[in-house]
Amino acid sequence: MAKERTLVLCVDRDDDLGFKAKIDGPIVGREACLHAATSLALADPEDSDVNAIFETIKLHDELIERGEEVAVAVICGNHMNLLEGDRRVASSLDAILSATGSTSCIIVTDGAEDEYVLPIIQSRVPVSSVRRVVVNQMPNLEGTYYILRRLLDDPKVSKIVLVPVGLAMLLYAVGYLLGYPEGATIVVVGVIGTYLLFKGIGIDEIFGYLITSLKASLHGGRFTFVSYIAAILLSIVGVILGLISLLEYYSPFGIVIQMLAFIYGAVAWFTAAGLVASVGKIIDIYLNERGAIQRVVALPFFILAIGAIAYGASVYILSISSEISGFPITSTSGALYIVFAIIGGLLCAFFGVYLQSFLGRWVGEREPIANRSH
Repeated sequence: MAKERTLVLCVDRDDDLGFKAKIDGPIVGREACLHAATSLALADPEDSDVNAIFETIKLHDELIERGEEVAVAVICGNHMNLLEGDRRVASSLDAILSATGSTSCIIVTDGAEDEYVLPIIQSRVPVSSVRRVVVNQMPNLEGTYYILRRLLDDPKVSKIVLVPVGLAMLLYAVGYLLGYPEGATIVVVGVIGTYLLFKGIGIDEIFGYLITSLKASLHGGRFTFVSYIAAILLSIVGVILGLISLLEYYSPFGIVIQMLAFIYGAVAWFTAAGLVASVGKIIDIYLNERGAIQRVVALPFFILAIGAIAYGASVYILSISSEISGFPITSTSGALYIVFAIIGGLLCAFFGVYLQSFLGRWVGEREPIANRSH
């Protein structure tokens, strides 16, 4: 029976080693980890990751003295993009486990942020212990000020804190210069509220993923790069036309009517953007991995179904609304719009599901033939 080996693992989720000490992770082995800790300490003696790495080495040595089979490593994420950083942590851990043959893991971190990757690690290797390293120090007013100053010097923190505050103050000053102080207050509150909403829902991560996908498509010479750019431009047109529609059919009596007026003008362009992006994705999958096309072939049909139903609903509500004047569609025609939109949307979605199922069966029937040919 093979002897169990424990991996003592230090997690540097924000990649201070790469950002400050210019050392690429993962780092495996006692000497390599000791060199990384020393380099980081020379680059930034106040970084808490220095203490975490030294604690990792200390724990490794203690287990070695007990006669256990132990490996030691440090894995790093990404300093500016936590999503990409977590993916890097996962791939690095797979490589370390394969190289060391470890069967269990002890995690050493310097705070709660690094422990967010605990589920990623637990999905790959059993975690027998988690140790958090806390540095003892005497807090005072000067120390607090210095810590805050160091945090604001960090590009990751400054991007989150300083950019929205600076933009809000700039908009407020511009509003006062233009003679609209009340409007300036509304704009500032709106900007801060939009920023908090984006951060709370995670829309900023969606944009980050979109940018990453665009870069990957461009470097890989994929068709999706062109289709995504076209989809973004169509979405911008949709937003502009939606705002024009909102102003044209504006009603002060309800936010629902205002939202539907925006949808009425924008939904066709949003649907076109979704169709262009999904068709580009299908083309790339067809050219590179045909066996997986059944997973995405239904996507444009679902997008078209949602767009049709949203358009029909907005037309019907705006046509029967007594607060809207000058709407070109009567209530009778609006009822027909929503009926046909719902029927058409359901049929479109059904066809997408049927096509996906048909292609799945077709691929499944051809797979044994391909296997026999080998």
